[in-house]
Amino acid sequence: MDHLARNKSVQAVPAPVMKSTLLALACAGIFALSGTSAPAQQADPFLNLEEIDSPGSLAWVAAENARTANRLEADPRYETFHNQARSIFTSADRIPWPDFRAGGVDNFWQDGTHVHGIWRHTTLTAFRSNAPQWETLLDLDALSSGEGRNWIWKGATCRQPDEAVCLVRLSDGGSDAVEIREFDTRTRKFVAGGFTAPASKQSNDWLDPDTLISARDWNSADLSSSGYPLVVKTVSRTGASSVVYQAEKSDMGVGFSVLHGRNGRTDGVVLRREVAYFRTEFYLWKEGRRVRIPLPLKSQFDGYVNGRLVFTLKDDWQGAKAGSVIAYRLSDLGPTPEIVFQPGPRQAIQSVETTAGKVVINLLDEVKGRVQVFDLARGQWVGETLNLPRDSSFQIQALNATDDQIFVSAEGFLDPPSLWLADAATGVTGKVKDLPAQFDAAKDVVEQYWATSSDGVQIPYFIVRPKAAKLDGSTPTLMYGYGGFELSKPPVYLPEMGRIWLERGGAYVIANIRGGGEFGPAWHEAVLRDKRQLAFDDFAAIARDMTARGLTSPRRLGIYGRSNGGVLTTVSMTQHPELWTAVVVESPLIDMLRYHRLSAGSSWISEYGDPDVPAEAAFIGAYSAYQNLKAGVKYPEAYITTNTRDDRVHPGHARKFAARLRAMGVPYLYYEQTFGGHANDADPELNARRWARHYVYLAQKLMD
Repeated sequence: MDHLARNKSVQAVPAPVMKSTLLALACAGIFALSGTSAPAQQADPFLNLEEIDSPGSLAWVAAENARTANRLEADPRYETFHNQARSIFTSADRIPWPDFRAGGVDNFWQDGTHVHGIWRHTTLTAFRSNAPQWETLLDLDALSSGEGRNWIWKGATCRQPDEAVCLVRLSDGGSDAVEIREFDTRTRKFVAGGFTAPASKQSNDWLDPDTLISARDWNSADLSSSGYPLVVKTVSRTGASSVVYQAEKSDMGVGFSVLHGRNGRTDGVVLRREVAYFRTEFYLWKEGRRVRIPLPLKSQFDGYVNGRLVFTLKDDWQGAKAGSVIAYRLSDLGPTPEIVFQPGPRQAIQSVETTAGKVVINLLDEVKGRVQVFDLARGQWVGETLNLPRDSSFQIQALNATDDQIFVSAEGFLDPPSLWLADAATGVTGKVKDLPAQFDAAKDVVEQYWATSSDGVQIPYFIVRPKAAKLDGSTPTLMYGYGGFELSKPPVYLPEMGRIWLERGGAYVIANIRGGGEFGPAWHEAVLRDKRQLAFDDFAAIARDMTARGLTSPRRLGIYGRSNGGVLTTVSMTQHPELWTAVVVESPLIDMLRYHRLSAGSSWISEYGDPDVPAEAAFIGAYSAYQNLKAGVKYPEAYITTNTRDDRVHPGHARKFAARLRAMGVPYLYYEQTFGGHANDADPELNARRWARHYVYLAQKLMD
């Protein structure tokens, strides 16, 4: 139950105690409904919209959806945009992203025929051909139809070394909570009497053919306040279980990584006590004993190779700088770690993976990608850069557990994705597949600029625009930002953006503001908690810099952000309504004085601060858009959208913000998709409609 009284009124407060009382009210989720200096206070009148599936909430959503659909889907451009987006999301002319398994390649595929998708397999030789023959392992459309469920694929964990038997993860509606079922890829059937687990936020892996290690919802007492498991157990086929580790109730959760040795041998388990986001204690569990691994709390486990545990540091440690990759010998865990790689001042590690014998590091250099392979030669870690396309960003798509082969994807703003097969042992790379151009990029140009933020720090951004665009502020421009959780935003190919927006004369911007990981842990830490305002200042500085250069103007500038980016866009809307004309707010965090009480919110306290602590509520409340809307201000008309089945960022954030705008007489649009989860892209057809609505709104606001 919610801790707030619902219709409680609060009397006016004498001036001498106003400041402390307002802070206490802010901590309780109570806010001013007007922008005067001494407003009357009352309980949040829209708390009922946090009741996700209540009849009243769903009726409100249905009415809002109908109103928005009537506006956006009635626009003559909607069908064109919908068809263009649908042709991209359902086309068979896409790269089938691979996973290595059982000597071949798996792929999960969706198109207009397979809306929920199919899990399928082929040989590596066939995959490298132009027309591989696929064997369907599991048809989720048939499964959904047969069981009356809305199954969304969340992957599979297969038993080593044969990898024929797997634990399949299925989500009903796209939520983060998944159901586990044991599946035999040879019979293409679920194993009768096999391992299963009901839906929860969980992780599972194999210790041996008859034993799993699992962290799941054993009972409600075993969950953290953010809904993540706190207890790790071993589970046998007989149903017997044994506790391996139990975290504290105040922790964010627990996790583990099984150390799979050669020939299917299990060499141990790395346990994670997730004290808070980016703060983790690591333990080695081996032969029934648990030993603490000597690391700072801000570290990340990356893999196991050559008898060594590989970690990325977020703090300086034992002679290695923050952002470095280190390795500990499994045999003695020290005494000091080996340094695998230390990035330079303009570099940042994006991901670290391990093959059978190598460490593979995907990094950014001036926000452009590079992949390096490191080998332990004569007691020293030596790196080699793979020969991959320049001025691109990369993702490690798959690694082979039995050798050193890796699949790497490459893409740029104007360069469609390509898939490369690399041998990490020899350094040989070769392009396997590429995607044909999805829009006419010959007419466009990519530029990188730097804006000066409020504290003098230079903030990079990319702009992608038509070469013919006039530098007179007339170019319709969509600006994207995120700025949190050390997530970087390097060059990426957006075919729907290119076809629907760029080809109509629009431009778009990627703002590499602080809070991301573009320049390592320090770039992220610069805006944590009480320093969050700097991320919003960075974003505004880029808008002003673009205007000064004539790239666009407030009349033609829109912003887009989702999830943590929803904090960014709503704060930008309330703090600088004069800088933009369009605001797209998707799957957002908004009410930052209650975020920790909604869905997984409490797991992010280390990022934003704790609203239950008065001093922290003060700096959070100073920017939280839900509390800072003011009467009499002319705000841009926002388009707010979320998903009913989002169990990561609660849909109540978006609902309440829209309801408050309505109460204040501020124009807005609201749309809530009824399934798909936080990613909001589980169904290709619904995803096409989603983006068609987005671009109709943007065209109405910025192009008309």
